Amino acid sequence: MIESNTNSSEILNYLASAAETAAGSDSVVSILLIDEKGLLRNAASPKLPSDYLSAIDGLKPDPNVGTCAAAAATGKVIFTPSFYADNKWAELRHLPTSLGFVGAWSFPIKSNENKVLGTFGTYFRSQRNPSSEEMKGTELLASVAAVVLEKKIDA
Repeated sequence: MIESNTNSSEILNYLASAAETAAGSDSVVSILLIDEKGLLRNAASPKLPSDYLSAIDGLKPDPNVGTCAAAAATGKVIFTPSFYADNKWAELRHLPTSLGFVGAWSFPIKSNENKVLGTFGTYFRSQRNPSSEEMKGTELLASVAAVVLEKKIDA
């Protein structure tokens, strides 16, 4: 897709769907990107409703908020097996739990210079952490996303 100059939005949606397949049927994936103002914006979330995406649009990276905002702020993988047991979700937990999600984890998308470009966020309908296979798969998908973002494919 990259070599054929498929636009970045289509590639990112494909990567989100691939991550969902790797994570299993109880998961939903969202790719958020950091915009020029430093805010998180939806780039690919094929299975999340628009009202949810509107509610999280424009979050600032913050190590004390959610999983994606924390991963974007720290550049580290963030795990939240249960929204109810993690204070980083105190102000936002009503959003994913209203959709039946119990927990999430987020993997940062980084440039070659180690700059955080965005995040892969995976929501679960059961309390759990990702398997090592899910983590390896998401790491690979995040590296592909970084290539796409650095090339700025918008054909």
